[in-house]
Amino acid sequence: MDSENLQKEFKVFNITIESLSVFYGIFLIGWGVVISLISGSSSLTSYIPSFLGVPLFIFSYLAIKFPSKKKLFMHIVVIFGLVIFLGGLDFIRTLAGGAAFENIWADASKIMMLFTGLFFTLQCVRSFIFTRRNR
Repeated sequence: MDSENLQKEFKVFNITIESLSVFYGIFLIGWGVVISLISGSSSLTSYIPSFLGVPLFIFSYLAIKFPSKKKLFMHIVVIFGLVIFLGGLDFIRTLAGGAAFENIWADASKIMMLFTGLFFTLQCVRSFIFTRRNR
């Protein structure tokens, strides 16, 4: 029976995609705050990961809290994941402009958003495909 239940729900690192989303939201919030404090930045842009992590966290939590609306909330969550990835692509512009790592903290945030946003978005898409196939 346990193996049947495991196959009915998509998991990444042995946790559900909804839980991964909650953890990712918390990570982004923490990243923005910590980077802003470490760098001593007074710019709101250093909090961009946090600003994106808050709605991602909220909608992930709502997906867990209201299973009947999980599909809606998780589709909203993946849109935020995609926005995070696209925001990380700004590092390529910085790299092409020859200004890479002039602001190590900003570039570290962009690289983090690029790779984690891509990974997260791909996991969400895999989850949607898994769910669709197992209906």
